[in-house]
Amino acid sequence: MISGKGIIGLALLASFFSTAVLAARLSADLEPIHVLNRLAYGPRPGDIDRVRRIGAERYIQEQLHPESIPLPAGLKSQLAALDTLRMTPVQLFVAYRPFRAGQSKPDPDQVKAARRRARVIMQQAAQARLMRAIEDPRQLQEVMVEFWFNHFNVFAGKGLDYLWTGAFEQEAIRPYAMGRFRDLLGATAKHPAMLFYLDNWLNTGPGTPGAHGKFEGLNENYARELVELHTLGVNGGYTQRDVTELARIFTGWGLVNGGGAARRVGLWRWLRGAGGESAAGVSGFYFDASRHDFGTKQFLGHTIRGSGIGEGEQALDLLARSPATAHHIAYELAQYFVADDPPSSLVQSLAAVFEESGGDIRATLNTLFHSPEFRDSKYCGNRFKTPYQFVISAVRAAGIDPLNFRPLLGILAQLGQPLYGCQTPDGYKVTQAAWLNPDAMMRRLSFATAIGTGHLPLMSAPLDDAERGDVRPALAPGPAPGFTPPDPYQLAAAIGNSFSHRTAQTVRDAPARLRAALILGSPEFMLK
Repeated sequence: MISGKGIIGLALLASFFSTAVLAARLSADLEPIHVLNRLAYGPRPGDIDRVRRIGAERYIQEQLHPESIPLPAGLKSQLAALDTLRMTPVQLFVAYRPFRAGQSKPDPDQVKAARRRARVIMQQAAQARLMRAIEDPRQLQEVMVEFWFNHFNVFAGKGLDYLWTGAFEQEAIRPYAMGRFRDLLGATAKHPAMLFYLDNWLNTGPGTPGAHGKFEGLNENYARELVELHTLGVNGGYTQRDVTELARIFTGWGLVNGGGAARRVGLWRWLRGAGGESAAGVSGFYFDASRHDFGTKQFLGHTIRGSGIGEGEQALDLLARSPATAHHIAYELAQYFVADDPPSSLVQSLAAVFEESGGDIRATLNTLFHSPEFRDSKYCGNRFKTPYQFVISAVRAAGIDPLNFRPLLGILAQLGQPLYGCQTPDGYKVTQAAWLNPDAMMRRLSFATAIGTGHLPLMSAPLDDAERGDVRPALAPGPAPGFTPPDPYQLAAAIGNSFSHRTAQTVRDAPARLRAALILGSPEFMLK
């Protein structure tokens, strides 16, 4: 990316580190800005006026019920053109498999060519995610998709997950983001992307008939992350024995190509027989009883009798109902929406609602948004935006509907938060300590300058990325033909005119062509 415009960039950087942005009393004027910064990825032009007109409460209720908000026709048409989003994991595997059916040893050149052809899957998934985050009026739905994907993180760069990560978001996260936690938990547990990422597809009961080759014994990876990250939390009261027993419970939960039926009759004949090449209902999940440990287990103080796949469902029920899970989810929600170190009073009230409602996500969010802590002035404008939140909010504030998403993917990678690129199962951090540093700030200022001066080719025709896998955010040599920089006064109004005297003076003193960039790169815009 280009530099932070020298002295101006350094001045804003110094401003961020040397001055405190004081949160004013959360008045009726500030409330629309607050809800748009928390329930949405910041305001687009006209959003603040609309929320002031209809009232913050109506906006909150609209967002809590996204099914009541129509999808714009243009966005619907653009999403419909992304054909891989409609394919099941099995269909994706068959269409973009890294080797030909019947090959005993894949040819390296064929594998390389297949992976290059399959790039379209992640490109379309990324385009859909960014497009929705920027343009979809159902903003809370998009915020919660990001939240839950991060909670149940899978890494697209691990093995076959380059085929399935987009489908994971489409099938296991998006339909349940505002529903019940137990449904979300079950969908992620059975999805091929998670089964592959955390190796449960290899998890096999020792001494079972199906234990041979790579399927030779217990694999505790999924069981450990299920209790530590997905449900109970690090201090959730489980032991190493519980992890081992849970791994035994989930033996045999795997993929169709790891199942006994597939091994006996051949993967491709099995897929065709199951309708895998055409039936949308085939998910890729397969329970292999020949690899399941049917012994009795003791998990979290409960006896689980050997019965097959039902044992896993019973364990997921126990985990979803646990008070420790309620507290863990409540803490993450309070941290995401309120403060890096959320008040314990809020965490306790959210945990109580989560537990009493049977894990109703919408009910828990409703309690959060009406809590005194959420509306407390000291928690207004105190959350440092992650790279993803910053990039999306900047494009939204500028009123841009991109045609080319490649530069946005590139800057996310440069800022340390590549989309679908978190390698560890704990997902990306959401706290200021994780993202606030001088190098990152200069990169953000560079991005803001590129948007404000038209050097980021968001409106140009995208390159054919099927042949080019990198996402370097190449800059245009100059402003795009016909480019009109965002009007700084309209831009300031669009984000609420909430600037310190120092920032306002810096913007006023700058050349007109840089004022929009300085607003987007201001200390206040880094916060929400």
